[in-house]
Amino acid sequence: MITNNHQHLLHYITNLTTTHNTDNIARTKAYQEFYLKYPEIKWALIASIVSRNAGWNMTDLCLPPFQGILSKKERDRLFMTYERANWLIFSDAYPQLLIYRFSKDFNQPLFHLLSKFNVSTFMINEWYYFWKSRDLNRLVNSLIINEQNLIQLPVIDQPFFKTHVFKAIPYKLQNILFMNAVLIPNLIGNIYGLYVHGFTNVDNRIEVGKKLAALIDIPSIRYELLDFINSVEPTGSRHEYEQFLNLNLRRSSKLRDVYPVVTHQDIIRNDWYKRGGMKTKWLKKSNLSSKLEIGKSFYVKRKLLFAYYHIKKICKKDLYQ
Repeated sequence: MITNNHQHLLHYITNLTTTHNTDNIARTKAYQEFYLKYPEIKWALIASIVSRNAGWNMTDLCLPPFQGILSKKERDRLFMTYERANWLIFSDAYPQLLIYRFSKDFNQPLFHLLSKFNVSTFMINEWYYFWKSRDLNRLVNSLIINEQNLIQLPVIDQPFFKTHVFKAIPYKLQNILFMNAVLIPNLIGNIYGLYVHGFTNVDNRIEVGKKLAALIDIPSIRYELLDFINSVEPTGSRHEYEQFLNLNLRRSSKLRDVYPVVTHQDIIRNDWYKRGGMKTKWLKKSNLSSKLEIGKSFYVKRKLLFAYYHIKKICKKDLYQ
């Protein structure tokens, strides 16, 4: 039953979600601030660092090597892919976080209100289960499963993105060379993380999400990450963590200096759980590899990319002489 008080609450949540979903920086801060107030919701910390990584990927597109290798149209399409996916996830996840907050405030579960935000029946049931069981790890896993299924139809399988991004050469090249990664930096120059391969496959994205959760669950890595996010303001620039690396790197732009706010058209959201159901393997525990520090290998790959750009630039120059 939706009371008048609930209507006011729904209106407040809608407005606050819209406010914090204006761009990548606002989303990153909202996730981060929520986790610091409600650290039992570990997914919010994962979401904050994944959002930071999305910002770094966006501003990468403005660096000379990416401008030299990719056309403006290709760069704009890649930016919109990052932006659309992260906007959709926030529009679904942040109302869930706020409903949990108000459930705690009123000391009663209000998760039936999630249906007003078109949240999947799967997650509504999972929040009720969490309220009774306090199973922190199950909730993290459920949120990962939900959000990756959420973006499959409107982003990954959406005809425009499927044709012009995921079947295009820039994406295929990144995929083949394992250049996509989620980085977890700290203040002393270490970079932990995971490479993302086969991003278009929902099973792969869920597996990466579960491994990322396990990685951040390692106490030393989590504490160092918290020191980082508490000390370094999100800007969308890799300078956030590159300032702690002993490398001579060109400082990337701040996101708000190079990208305008994007206005998104919302869609009619179909419940992925009713449409496709659950796979047993999504519920299984994921094992981490022994190689958790990936900073060196990541920057070797970037150096190769930058070297390719300079060689291409020289060859092009010689061609016209």
